[in-house]
Parts: sequence; C-alpha cells; structure tokens
Amino acid sequence: MNIFDATLLGIVEGITEFLPISSTAHLIILSTLLNIKQTTQTVAFEVIIQLGATLAIVAIYLDKLNFKNIDLWKKVIIAFLPLAIIGFLLRHQIKELFTIKTAAYMFIIGGIIFFITEKVYKEEKSLKNVEDISLKQAIIIGFSQVFALIPGTSRSGATIVGGMLSGLSRKSAADFSFLLAIPTMFAASGYEMVKNIHSFSNENMLVLGVGFIVSFISAYIAVKLFLKFVKNHTLNSFGIYRIVFGIILLYLINQNIIVQ
Repeated sequence: MNIFDATLLGIVEGITEFLPISSTAHLIILSTLLNIKQTTQTVAFEVIIQLGATLAIVAIYLDKLNFKNIDLWKKVIIAFLPLAIIGFLLRHQIKELFTIKTAAYMFIIGGIIFFITEKVYKEEKSLKNVEDISLKQAIIIGFSQVFALIPGTSRSGATIVGGMLSGLSRKSAADFSFLLAIPTMFAASGYEMVKNIHSFSNENMLVLGVGFIVSFISAYIAVKLFLKFVKNHTLNSFGIYRIVFGIILLYLINQNIIVQ
C-alpha cells in the first residue's frame, strides 16, 4: 500500500463511515480495485483510520463535551453497553458473518428498512433536541446499534432508524448516533491499534498517518453536509443507493470480480 492508496481509502472511509451506507463493503471494493490484499495489516489499517473519522465527530460536537451535558453522556454510555456486551460475548460467531455476500444482502435489506421507516415515521411528533432524549429512547438506540455487528448494516443507519422509530427527529437521531460513535469507535479502533500497531514499519507509519488525516477531513465534511441534509430530507435517497449498491455487489460476486 502506498500514499496514493492510503489517500483514496481515507477519503472513502471518512465519507462512508457516518453516512447510513456502511463503510465495510466500500473499503473492500476499493481495495480490490487497487489490488490491495486483505492482509492482517490492511484490515488493521482500515480499522485504525476510523479513529481519524471519529476525531472528526469529536471536533464537530466539541460544544457538547462538557459537564453541562453530563446527563446526555450518561445516556450515550448506557446506549453503548448493549453493543459492547453482545459484541464481546459473540465475538467469535460475529467473525463468521464477515463475508461480502452477507454485506451485499444487508445493503438491500437496510435500504428496504429505510423506506419502511420513512413510511411510518411522524416528523411532527418527533423530539427535536438531542439533549432531551429519554433513557428509554437511548436504550432502544443502543440495542439498534447491535445490528451493526452484521457487515453491511451500517452503524449510523441502524442507530438513526432506531432513533427515528423511538420518536426522535432525523436530525436529533443523527446527533445521538454520532455522539454514540465516539465511545463505540474509540473502543473498537483503539483495541485494534494496540493489537496491531507493531506490524507497521516506519514507512508504513507514514502511509497510516496519511490515511488517518484524510479520513478525518473527509468525515468532517461528510458529517457536516449530512446533518444539513437530514433537516429537510428523508432517508429514501440512501435507501435507493443501498439497494442499487447491494445488487451491483451481488453481481460482482457472482461474476467472481470480487472474491468472497
């Protein structure tokens, strides 16, 4: 992997990590096009640059990282627990789910769920301010995040849908989803960094640094634009994208262009 590869992977990671379209399959496809083998080091690179994207969330929500919002952060931590506990207990079984075909089917299923959610969603009755989220709503979103353990589901997609169905506006659901990403992704990416950082040489550290910085910048821009988008638009456009992308992915798998 060179600096050019790292730059492209950083851009794709930053854009897709927090949009409700799942970053996993996008990174796999790009790696295939760049002829980058999915080695332990490559997988570690992809997980570690998620920290760059997560830091973008910290930068965007810096005004909420204070003691005035301690009640909100208690609910964020409570929402984080279901994924942490279930992910740890079922970590070996979860690894068996990580196939591209599974991701492709989940892209399609997730797209359909977006359409169903928008059909039953009542914007006028929704909670507009994320600080006013109830403990019950936080728990619902927390259990929604568990579905993100299945590749192709999209962590942000699952939590935003969970938030909307629990009575939050699209914007406040997105806000809570992104706040929830901070402990979730720091835990996952931090663990991966500690476990695999020794496998990177000095030359590879430069590549890792480039991917990290580019991921931060692209995530910052993508999230800012997404937050403006969901104020006045539904998730249906993302649903269409997911279904089309999933069908294309299945075609590429069946044609052996992408190997399982």
